[in-house]
Amino acid sequence: MSYFKLTDWDSAYTNSAYIVDGDQWPEAWIEPARSFRDSMAAAGRAKLDLAYGPGERNRFDLFLPEGEPKGLVVFVHGGYWLQLDKSYWSHLAAGSVTAGYAVAIPSYTLCPQNRIGGIGKEIAAAITAAAEMVGGPIILTGHSAGGQLVARMMTTTSPLGEMILGRIRHVLAISGVHDLRPIMKRKMNKELRIDDAEARAESPALLEPVDAIRLTCWVGGAERAEFIRQNALLANIWTGLGAATEAVVEPDKHHFSVLDGLMDTGHPLMRTLLAA
Repeated sequence: MSYFKLTDWDSAYTNSAYIVDGDQWPEAWIEPARSFRDSMAAAGRAKLDLAYGPGERNRFDLFLPEGEPKGLVVFVHGGYWLQLDKSYWSHLAAGSVTAGYAVAIPSYTLCPQNRIGGIGKEIAAAITAAAEMVGGPIILTGHSAGGQLVARMMTTTSPLGEMILGRIRHVLAISGVHDLRPIMKRKMNKELRIDDAEARAESPALLEPVDAIRLTCWVGGAERAEFIRQNALLANIWTGLGAATEAVVEPDKHHFSVLDGLMDTGHPLMRTLLAA
């Protein structure tokens, strides 16, 4: 019998260095995101830089389908709560918009100017603001740190109000970090400032889900082992707490290419996201 002990936490949660040409991301998303945003604006189907709060980064973009929206999809970006903004991800709205849904993509105040708990409150405010503009069911999805943030919305200590919670049909967390305690062991925690209390308050895997939640945890098969473990972890724990859950490992996809399916209405990721 052999035992394995993880000691290099920075390596375990580093993505680009273990992907061929991995240093092209996130810059590789800038042009397709801009092109999609421009085309939607030219068609009169984009509402950009809408305020949901008083902060400089409390803004979201809303992309509209042709005709009345079937509902609202909210995509929350990653970047380890330290990097990026809504402008990198606009093109990922393409699949949902084509399928008839409005899509909101918010920015939020990053660490160290914020704490992860504070980011969660901002995301709740962004969801609420978008939901006031678009009727029907709400679907939440997010990538990496965004996966943690959308799963956090569906816990019994959610910062969302009951009316909005009642409209949420599905949460799809992509490559989410659902237990924050390992991140406390990374060098970046000097900026994140996660302590034990915050890890326990903000880790979906350490919290209870609300009633009637449907959760999908989705990860790429070529991702780092810790992301695959974290993906299975939340689905496993929430299944034991009575939630309807599914854990999916998409073959051959890495931490960045796993998002590609959001642009294609026929892709299994999109079909899963919008399934009734």
